[in-house]
Amino acid sequence: MTARSLVTLELNGERREAWVFPHQTLMEVLRDDLGFTEVKYGCGEGLCGTCAVLLNGESVNACLLFAIQADGCAVTTVKGLSEGADLHPLQRSFLDHGASQCGFCTPGMVVTAYEFVREHPRAGREEIRAALAGNLCRCTGYVKILDAVEAYVRSAEADGSP
Repeated sequence: MTARSLVTLELNGERREAWVFPHQTLMEVLRDDLGFTEVKYGCGEGLCGTCAVLLNGESVNACLLFAIQADGCAVTTVKGLSEGADLHPLQRSFLDHGASQCGFCTPGMVVTAYEFVREHPRAGREEIRAALAGNLCRCTGYVKILDAVEAYVRSAEADGSP
């Protein structure tokens, strides 16, 4: 039997600990051990973006990262973007624009878009499309997703905030 290691994360702003096996992915630990089921399992190969989270502010596919590699890091899921019951403006934009149908890809899409827009606050539609290329959606056809992110960029630009 392989020994487990204690991993400490700052998860959505709160300190969380989990005993993990060396082979466990961050996605498995977030979902199965810590109950953060908004992190979805899609392909398990880093191709779909469904499991995207922010690791120290950078979007990563949690299925490709061993949990032990995240020890001591800040991890933010889509729920961590909101402030209590108040949705983040990007989440609100997804809702307002009907950018999710089944909702399975939405957490990864929002996290990836959030990180991209934070780094590129004046991004245009084609830049947004390119940034989301690693996030697959089988329902929406992407138009409403792009509309939502583009509207968020415009509103953040008007407000002067990312």
